Amino acid sequence: MVAVSVGVIAMILSAGFIEWLMEGMRESTIHSQLGHIQVVRPGYVEKGTSDPYKYLIVGEQATMQSLGAEKGIEALAPRLAFSGLLSLGDTTLTFIGQGVEPDAEDKLSTSVTMVAGENLDAADPKGLILGRGLAKNLGAKVGDTVVMLANTAEGSINAVEGRVRGIFSSVSKAYDDAALRVPIGLGQALIRAEGAHQWLLLIDDTAHTDSMLRNLRGRFDKTKFEFVPWYRLADFYNKTRDLFSRQVAVVQGIIAVIFVLSISNTLSMSVLERTSEIGTCMALGLRRRRILRIFVSEGLMLGVVGGVAGVILGCAAAVIISRIGIPLPPPPGMDKGFDGHINLTLRVVFDALALAVGAAVVSSLYPAWKASRLVIVDALRRNR
Repeated sequence: MVAVSVGVIAMILSAGFIEWLMEGMRESTIHSQLGHIQVVRPGYVEKGTSDPYKYLIVGEQATMQSLGAEKGIEALAPRLAFSGLLSLGDTTLTFIGQGVEPDAEDKLSTSVTMVAGENLDAADPKGLILGRGLAKNLGAKVGDTVVMLANTAEGSINAVEGRVRGIFSSVSKAYDDAALRVPIGLGQALIRAEGAHQWLLLIDDTAHTDSMLRNLRGRFDKTKFEFVPWYRLADFYNKTRDLFSRQVAVVQGIIAVIFVLSISNTLSMSVLERTSEIGTCMALGLRRRRILRIFVSEGLMLGVVGGVAGVILGCAAAVIISRIGIPLPPPPGMDKGFDGHINLTLRVVFDALALAVGAAVVSSLYPAWKASRLVIVDALRRNR
C-alpha cells in the first residue's frame, strides 16, 4: 500500500505540474497572439503568406460588429499583417508588423506586458510599440522616431514614420525579437490598403471554443469567411503538449510496473505462507473460483486503499506546493522565469487512481490463479 500511495502521489504531482504548464502556455498563446477563433478569408491560412493582400477583409465592418455582439464573445479585434524594414539612424532591421485597434487589443492581448513606456493609444495614430528584442537590437528607446519601409498592396514601396511609445514583452522571445505593433490606420497607410487580414475573437471560456466554432460556421457564408480555431494555428503549443504527454505516459508506465511487481510479490508470498490454509479451505468444499476471487479481492483492496491514500496525500501536497511556488528558470523561447504550480484536475486524479486500481487487479491475477490451482493433498501436507 505504501508503494501504491507513493506512486499515486508521484503521478498527481508530475501530471498536475504538466497540466498547469500547458494551461498557462495555452492561455498565453491565445491572449497574446491568436485569440480563440480567427475570422479570415477562405484560403488565408494556407496561402496567405505568399499573397497576403489577396485575402484582405474589406467592407465587412457591419458584419464584424454583429459578430462581436454574439453571446459568449468578450472581444473582437482586427489585425493587419505586414513586414518590412525598420530603420533608426544607421541601423536597419527586418520586422514583422501588426496593425491593431488599440482599444480592442486591451482585452485581447492581456499576456503582452509593457516593459517600458506606454501601450498603443487611439489618440496617437503614429505611435507604435516594439518587441523587447527588436528594440534592443535596433537601439531604440521610448520617444525615438523610426522609419518603416514595406511593399504596398500594388507592389510598390512605401515608407512611414512612427514614434516609439513603448517596448513590450510576450511569452515568446522569438516573437519579441522581430515584432512591432502599430494602430491599424498607420499600417493601412504603410501598405496603402484598406481592411484587415484577420478578426480575432476572444470568448468567455476556452472550453467553449468548439461549440462557438460550430455555431459560427453554421450561420455565416463559407465562401466569404473561414473560422479558424486557435489550436489549428498553435503549432508550437501542440508539439510541446504531445511531447509532455508522452513523458507523462512514460512516468505512468514506470509506476505501473512498480505497482505490478510490488503487489504481485506480496500476494505470491501470501500464497506460499497460506498454502495449508488454502488446502484446508478447498478440502472443506471451497471452490477454486472462490479462491481465485479471494486473492483478486485482496489485490483490489491494496489498490483501492493505497490509491485513495495516495490521492489524499497527493492533493494535499499539490495544494501546499502551489501556495509556496516552484521557482523555474526561463524556458526555451522566453527570457523571464516564473513560479510553477500544480494544477489539480479531475482527470489527473482519476487517471492516477484508475492506474493504481487497474495495476493492482492485473498484478493479483497470476498469484490468484496459482493459489486456485494448488493440489489439495499437497497443500494440506505443505507445513508437515
